[in-house]
Amino acid sequence: MKKLVFFLTCFVIAGTAFSQQNHLKFKGVPIDGTLQSYTNAMKQAGFSYEGSQDGVSILSGDFAGYKGCVIGVSTLKNCDVVSRISVLFPERETWASLLNDYETLKAMLTEKYGKPSDSKEEFTGYIGDYHNGLVMNALSEGKYVWYTTFTTELGDIELTLVGSDYGSKGMVCLRYSDKANSEKVRSAAMDDL
Repeated sequence: MKKLVFFLTCFVIAGTAFSQQNHLKFKGVPIDGTLQSYTNAMKQAGFSYEGSQDGVSILSGDFAGYKGCVIGVSTLKNCDVVSRISVLFPERETWASLLNDYETLKAMLTEKYGKPSDSKEEFTGYIGDYHNGLVMNALSEGKYVWYTTFTTELGDIELTLVGSDYGSKGMVCLRYSDKANSEKVRSAAMDDL
């Protein structure tokens, strides 16, 4: 009987440890759980809670050596399971500083996750030389494709650029998509169809 209890205890512990390892991590925390529980975990990790709306919690804080980042924790209302984390890095007013942020983060991600699975970095309209005003305007008008994706067995990490609505600023965006929970969210969305 003692062997059976010991075996069952080991099985439960191993199952719990295995399930925690099946999720992509953000700040060392598996991307899993309800919006409220994950938001609480992010507050414990040092982020400030700014509010929630439509299945997204907004937090702010320092991330990957950058101060003043905005973090979005996403779920669907009908499927309260966290599946995506987005980080918006501080806005930049010059192409040089924006590109430097992107290249720095890309190098760090490559060191951690290996060679990117996909990358495309180009402007889709002619802008001549890389004059700051022209480049930042091209970003605001969406005349660019600038991303790098890292695919892991637990999910995807995508690094991209985001232009402002006013053409004078841009920022780097980093998205973590957990594979297991993205499938749960997709399944819930399919039920709607």
